[in-house]
Amino acid sequence: MADYDKGAILVTGASGGIGGATVRLLVERGADVIASGQNEAKLAELAAETGCRALPFDLTSEDSVKAALDGLDLWGVVNCGGFGGEIATPMDTDIDVFDKVIATNARGALLVTKYAAASMIRLGQGGAIVNVSSQASLVALKGHISYGSSKAALDNITRVSALELGQYGIRVNGVHPTVVMTPMSAWYWGRPEIEGPFLSQMPLGRWATEAEIAAPIAFLLSDGASMISGVSLPIDGGFTAV
Repeated sequence: MADYDKGAILVTGASGGIGGATVRLLVERGADVIASGQNEAKLAELAAETGCRALPFDLTSEDSVKAALDGLDLWGVVNCGGFGGEIATPMDTDIDVFDKVIATNARGALLVTKYAAASMIRLGQGGAIVNVSSQASLVALKGHISYGSSKAALDNITRVSALELGQYGIRVNGVHPTVVMTPMSAWYWGRPEIEGPFLSQMPLGRWATEAEIAAPIAFLLSDGASMISGVSLPIDGGFTAV
């Protein structure tokens, strides 16, 4: 329990699968969790289920992020809020979609980091931030020009934030999941012509579960990771290693 009793942990994207699983695991381990997301009904359900606090705000609006976080006492953050965008090549991508993906996945995480870090510095107790990136930032995936670019930008936000915030005892790390096969992802990754070749290249040969993403996130927030900062941790069954 001591790992998670230093202060409140904000989880964005908590109305989604990985975010929700992370909230459940952290609450189970004794953390005071603040869950954010745009689906207020799902947040309310999660709060009723786990006892977490719900705090909806718009990741794409600095005014919304600032209003929600300014003055809020935080020790930890999981930047899990994201938008998948489209499956497109550089030649046929919709730039409006590209802009929205960047605004949510990179700019939104930076906005949360900006105001959460100010809270951590003010409190003077250190802290930990975990950014949920993707295997798509580490290797080239067909059709992922927008999503991969946004997560690559997030990776640099992770590294620079680790550099800048280390002096305050704040650690910043990234995790890079493979696909979690949900109804939202199945429309593309569940296609036999996509799923078969992809899994054949992955040493473990299967998709991840939400719990398998939440556990490493929780570890990076814990005392066991107290000397880890600035890392990019693939959770991808070995896909990016080969």
